Amino acid sequence: MGFFSAVKRIFGGGTPADEAGGEAEARREKIAPALPDAGKGNAPDGGDAALTLRLREAEPRLSAWLAIILEGVDTAGELFNARLLFLLRALDVPGGEARTFVREFDGWLARMEYRRIEEFRSELQYRLALALDLEDEEDERNRLFLKISEGLARTREHLARRLDALFSGHGELDEKFWENMEEVFIMADMGYETSLALVDRLRSAARREGITRAAPVRDALRREVEAVFAAPRRITAVNLPEVVLMVGVNGVGKTTTIGKLAYRARLQGKKVMIAAADTFRAAAVEQLRIWAERAGALFHAGPADAEPAAVAYEAVEAAVRAGADVLFVDTAGRLQTKTNLMEELTKIRQVLGKKHPGAPHRTMLVIDATTGQNALSQTKLFRDASGVDELILTKLDGTAKGGIAIAVAMEYSLPISFVGLGEKLEDLRPFSGADYAAALLGEEQEQREIKAFGGR
Repeated sequence: MGFFSAVKRIFGGGTPADEAGGEAEARREKIAPALPDAGKGNAPDGGDAALTLRLREAEPRLSAWLAIILEGVDTAGELFNARLLFLLRALDVPGGEARTFVREFDGWLARMEYRRIEEFRSELQYRLALALDLEDEEDERNRLFLKISEGLARTREHLARRLDALFSGHGELDEKFWENMEEVFIMADMGYETSLALVDRLRSAARREGITRAAPVRDALRREVEAVFAAPRRITAVNLPEVVLMVGVNGVGKTTTIGKLAYRARLQGKKVMIAAADTFRAAAVEQLRIWAERAGALFHAGPADAEPAAVAYEAVEAAVRAGADVLFVDTAGRLQTKTNLMEELTKIRQVLGKKHPGAPHRTMLVIDATTGQNALSQTKLFRDASGVDELILTKLDGTAKGGIAIAVAMEYSLPISFVGLGEKLEDLRPFSGADYAAALLGEEQEQREIKAFGGR
């Protein structure tokens, strides 16, 4: 979805919970004078021709354009709003939609209490990349690789050191080499079974490619790790609203992940609702409500101690009435009552399917990378009880156990859709097997840039 349709859907399909009523209108009127006439495209300092020329001559990357329009701007305010509007107009965004985008971003800054550019610049670029369908451009791909590389730094430090010792200590491939490689994988928290399976795949690749020495196995390893995450194509069309069931144990970051997913969907032009079907913890409901407000999503919750399945049922009704595109349904994660919890999840799935044919369209399991091998048992538990279509791996930036991603993908053949790389809304990013393999095994940013520009 491009910017034109995305902005219409974002701002034309429902009012965010925290901007309803006269207060939001008063704020819009307040900042309107700060925005220049979008139809004229004037730069705030009158140098519109010079600024336009600089944008045209710049490398066609979003980060390069932002660097130009933010030059000399230190804080949010009138000058920032005008510069952002100028960029949108330079990209041929219709004036009304551009002004609305700027107003929405200004409101978001106020809610987040951000003032200085460095506090929100990366999120501004993320928001623009989503709205402009630029998330796959090389600039954004490099930014994502950098985030993943930083997140895997601790894991890579442990793994790379052992791999370096392994490859430098062996010339010809022999049985001792493969045994030592198994140990390296086990120490990287991939688990015993996964380590054996990965070494078997590497042995087969070495025979197939005629590799007889240790050094070329490093490249083969990168290719095999990347292949582990290859996800089969699937039908993505659904009868709206798309119902996404979110499962996972308490403490893995499920609530914040739902908020980030809702934020992402909103920036893609979708009307979003979040339902709090974890009625066991009152704090969970309130936390989810706050995240819904931050993401600009609609919110549905039942009374205290309501039946979770009943909340889910009513949420579907509310989402249909509101014309929502996506409904995220939160669920409880109390492992100390496994039997009751799994029965509850089964009931929620049945109710959703009865109320809305095909629902839940996706079941996403959130697992915490820092838990290492426990993530494997959690995946089995939820897959057997409620069915799991996708995984989201959180807290990847705070662990030396990043190898668990390989273990869970190999053992259960489930795709990893997103990874959590920090606390900000933008820090939930699409997972790329190629980026993960490169970051885990030490490919540097400079190498990626050389590849991106054809070896120049």
